[in-house]
Amino acid sequence: MRSTGVQWPGEMKIKRIFLALVLLLSLLTTVFAAGKPVTDDFLVDTIRQKLAADSVVRGGAIEVVVKDGAVTLKGKVEEEKQKNRAAKIAKKVNGVKSVTNELQLSRP
Repeated sequence: MRSTGVQWPGEMKIKRIFLALVLLLSLLTTVFAAGKPVTDDFLVDTIRQKLAADSVVRGGAIEVVVKDGAVTLKGKVEEEKQKNRAAKIAKKVNGVKSVTNELQLSRP
């Protein structure tokens, strides 16, 4: 028998219930994951990745130290805008409580 594209009301009800359950589970997973504390190692890795991917900072010789969510940036960069951008990137990472920018300018 050929299908006309019309679905039975019972099948539609099951699909709606299933979709609602999937959405509820994904929402609950997001809520519980958001409340989970972020580790210092995770912050170090995330900040390093973002610094390396940034076109202004370009990773550079920047050391990232994290202690209880407090980030310290150490090392040398060539320009002031790299120093400022690195701090801005670190501040935007979820779980970062504060950023101390100890980056120094190295003029070639």
